[in-house]
Amino acid sequence: MNKKRILLAIETSCDDTGAAVLSDGRKILSSVVSSQVSVHQKYGGVVPELASRKHIEMIVPIVTEALQQAGLSLEKIDGIAVTQGPGLVGSLLVGLSFAKSLAFVKGIPLIGVNHLEAHLSAIFLEENPPSFPFLGLVVSGGHTSLFRVDGFGQYTLLGQTRDDAAGEAFDKVAKLLGLGYPGGPIIDELSRTGNPRAIPFPRPSVGKNSFDFSFSGLKTAVVHFVKTFPGPPGSFPEELLRNIVSSFQAAVVDVLVQKTFQAAGHQGLKRVVISGGVAANRLLRQRMKEEASKQKMRIYIPSPVLCTDNAAMVGVVGYEYLKRGIRFPLSLNAFSNLRF
Repeated sequence: MNKKRILLAIETSCDDTGAAVLSDGRKILSSVVSSQVSVHQKYGGVVPELASRKHIEMIVPIVTEALQQAGLSLEKIDGIAVTQGPGLVGSLLVGLSFAKSLAFVKGIPLIGVNHLEAHLSAIFLEENPPSFPFLGLVVSGGHTSLFRVDGFGQYTLLGQTRDDAAGEAFDKVAKLLGLGYPGGPIIDELSRTGNPRAIPFPRPSVGKNSFDFSFSGLKTAVVHFVKTFPGPPGSFPEELLRNIVSSFQAAVVDVLVQKTFQAAGHQGLKRVVISGGVAANRLLRQRMKEEASKQKMRIYIPSPVLCTDNAAMVGVVGYEYLKRGIRFPLSLNAFSNLRF
């Protein structure tokens, strides 16, 4: 019987400190995430310097807790996977430096992982994951990108945002309306009782044959709408506020659904994977499933806890490279704009 490979994974690309222990890249033995929401809430968004400082504070206890929950010591770890980009470079360097130190001291193989590849691979932690190839949408606070995925390490970028990412647009609109941070979950909840057709916000398009996205114009449309009412945003009647966020969310979701299935059809793909923090959005999940059914395609969306940043998804990719014999040098560096 082949020995199972045990892998420690570390994720610090933005404002969540994550560590996980996986067995053979599919079974989660532990997954621990420390959120920094309370740190950044009063600023209405992530402050990079504060994020990196918090990672320094939390990296040791979070990794320690992940190992303890898994009931393992570092001596039982066969590889260490760590996010090397894209992300906030200060945050990335905390996780990367810690992972490199462990790898050096314990003589454990090191694997650098692309954050976007990790999101695309989170679905393999669920039962009945897709087979290759598939169309993958990564939609989060920092990214909105479409990929053709032919295997681990085999990605073709089909389209991406030209300005604001979808999650970034959610956060900016929430801040404009005085709703707080993070904006995505707040808008999603408020929109439950709003009218998504109350305000005809635009569905931005960057060309009939393009798979790129643009959400800056939609955000600006919300700004102009808000300016037509006297008083501060916080003084809106409750019904109007719910209609604004519901109409805004519907516009974002319409664009994401339309572009995703347009790209899948163009590529002749019948399997679609949605990943990233915005993939936890209630309306997006619902609409993607409905459209997949209409198009006779199969849709795969990780459970919400695996959509947001976590180390378990990093471990999936790390395991795939580890079993291929791929190793990274201790000179491995962090890259804020790392690409495939």
